[in-house]
Amino acid sequence: MKTDMSSVWLRYKENNDLETRDELIVYYAHLVKYVANRLAINLSSVVEIDELISYGIEGLIDAIEKFDPQRNIKFETYAITRIRGSMIDGLRSMDWVPVSVRQKGKELEKAYAKVESELGRAATDEEIAAVLGISLQDYNTLLRDVAATTIISLDDFLPGKEGEEKKRRIVEMLQEDDAPDALSIMELEEVKELLSKSISRLPEKEKMVVYFYYYEGLTLKEIGTALSLSESRISQLHTKAILRLRGSLSKKKHLLV
Repeated sequence: MKTDMSSVWLRYKENNDLETRDELIVYYAHLVKYVANRLAINLSSVVEIDELISYGIEGLIDAIEKFDPQRNIKFETYAITRIRGSMIDGLRSMDWVPVSVRQKGKELEKAYAKVESELGRAATDEEIAAVLGISLQDYNTLLRDVAATTIISLDDFLPGKEGEEKKRRIVEMLQEDDAPDALSIMELEEVKELLSKSISRLPEKEKMVVYFYYYEGLTLKEIGTALSLSESRISQLHTKAILRLRGSLSKKKHLLV
């Protein structure tokens, strides 16, 4: 039976005491573990899940302190976006992905952008491998190597100047009751439209993986079960989908600034 937390939220917002906040942290801690397990699927062994959980707890605390129970938003929905964002910010601060792997990812993005721009359709594995001058086997190995770099959040595509310390997350703009200014609304709509068009052009299986992972909240293992594919195959499809999106959107970044 689900516990009614409304009285706890009311007590915390009225008194703002640490004891009640800790009660909320303990109750919602499972959200941090849930998000950490999902992110860990695409991470290399150099990142411990305990590190993700530590960053996630910071996001959970931030969500609890800023959440308004009177708004028509479920706390779980609000918190998960902040928890995930906190984990990704933590990973970025660690700079845990080797420079060589980042460079490989950039080369793949450029290859996808070049080929798909020329062909006007999604490129095949063979076409990308040919552009890179490598065998199909080496191409598959390359995809596996850069899989950890394809962890994204929507704020990666927000308008912003190069070198900004912190960019505002789309999810925060979507969740605010107070309407943003006209420029923010226009920027958000442009980003959403570009993302939507780019996703619509993905090959069907990659599109389904993006939908299940980012919109339905399924893990790669759960998606594999749903599509009758192995978890490693789903991971590969996810990696290719993100590389295609980044390659496609990289040419349009000037429209978002």
